[in-house]
Formats: sequence, C-alpha cells, structure tokens
Amino acid sequence: MQTLVIRPTRGWVSLRLRELWAYRELLYFLTWRDVKVRYKQTIFGAAWAVIQPFILMIVLSALFGQFANTSPGGANAGVPNSIFFYTGLVPWSLFSGALVGSSMSVVGGQGLVTKVYFPRLILPIAATGTYLIDFAIAMAVLVGMMIYYGIPPTLATLWLPLFTLIAVITSLGIGIGMSALNAKYRDIRYAVAFVVQLLFFLSPVMYPATSSVVPSAIRPFYGLNPMVGVIEGFRWSLLGIGEGPGLMTIMSAVVAVLLFVAAAVYFRRLERSFADVI
Repeated sequence: MQTLVIRPTRGWVSLRLRELWAYRELLYFLTWRDVKVRYKQTIFGAAWAVIQPFILMIVLSALFGQFANTSPGGANAGVPNSIFFYTGLVPWSLFSGALVGSSMSVVGGQGLVTKVYFPRLILPIAATGTYLIDFAIAMAVLVGMMIYYGIPPTLATLWLPLFTLIAVITSLGIGIGMSALNAKYRDIRYAVAFVVQLLFFLSPVMYPATSSVVPSAIRPFYGLNPMVGVIEGFRWSLLGIGEGPGLMTIMSAVVAVLLFVAAAVYFRRLERSFADVI
C-alpha cells in the first residue's frame, strides 16, 4: 500500500500540472455536477445560454446601432447590426460567465475543500467548463443567423478555436486569482461584478476596435485587453470584417498566458490556507 504524505508548500511553488492530470476524472465529475445544478429546476434550462445574449443583441442594436458603422461606405458595410453585435456577445458571454463562475468556485466548494484533499485548482477549471456548453449552444444560434443573412463560412473560421482558447485562458487567469482572494476576503465578489462591467465597456462588443470610439491616445495600449483580440478575431473569422490575426492577436495571447500563469502561482501559494479561512 502506498502512503501519501501531504505537507504544506514553502517558498515558490510549481503549478503541478501533472497532479491535475491525475485528478482528471474528478474534474469531469465536478464539471458535470455544475452543469446539472445550474439547469436543475429552471424554466428555460439551457435556453438561457441564448436568451441573455439575444436580448442584449436587441438592446444594443436599438440603442447603439450607429456605433457598429455598418452603413454603406463604412468599414463593416453589408453586415447587419444584429449579427455584428451577436458575434461580439458570444465570446463575451463565455468570458464573463466563466470569470464569474470560476471566481466563486472555491467558496462554493467549501464542503469539499474542508474535508478531502485534491488539487484546488480543479474547482475554477471545472466552473469554466460549464460555460463551454453555453458557448456551444450560442454558437449554434450564430451559425443559424449566418445562414439566415446569407453569410457563407470561409477558411478563416479555422482560427475560431484559437480565439476561443484565448478567451478561456483570460477568464481563468482573472477568475483563478479572484477565487483565491474571495476565499479570504468575501467582499471580492463585489469587485468581480465591477471588473466584468468595466471590461465590457473596454472591449469592442458595442463598437469595432478600429472605430473613432477608441481614442487614438490609448489605442496602442488597447490590445493589452485580451478580449479585444478575441472579439475582433471572432468577427474577422465569421463575418470577414475587422483585422485578422496579427500584432493584436499576439498581444492578446501573451497577456492571457501571463495572467493565467501569475494567477495560478498566486492560487497555489494561497491554497494552503483555504481550509482554515473559507
């Protein structure tokens, strides 16, 4: 019989990704549990994955349609406002939902954290996996809208997995850090809502990244927000508008990875105290 001795870590810690792989079955069951709990005893069930971005699309089209610049001669000419906004809302919904879910995962899983040992990093990752199902449903609706408006797919759609991955890594990077802080400081949940609202206006959901809405003074730093490259990438891949993969995409990917690594290391340093303070 093998004896496992669990000791607190000291100094700098590693991410121990091999340990996450060893607990992959637990990750699967926690993700599936979150999916079932989320849609249990609901009226619309998985339809919420479409209802929320669809209603937002209608509101944005009615109130902010002029920012889309889809009039003749505009940079996005020929693209209806509705699908322009919805294409931005699909990756944004994945990012914001995964961020909120992962940031609350450690506190929500306190029953497990205080009783058994497992890599705590599994909790925010499992919470993020739940929103990938919502993303798949929303993408199916987006494909239907493209067929309705007569927008054919191109080889550029092969880039979608990369942009999706950047969105997931970004949400995990922020969510993992927030989840560690939330275990110790319970008012962090209010900061999470503020961060999501702030990033919504700092991301090109309501407007193109190249429009005059973005002041020229901050445009060189605009790409430091990974969701700028993600949303612009989605519109380029699906609608053929905006900028394709380039410097902005590279900046988004680099910042997303740096956020994730820094947050994961910070999470590992704090997880030794989760059972005591949660």
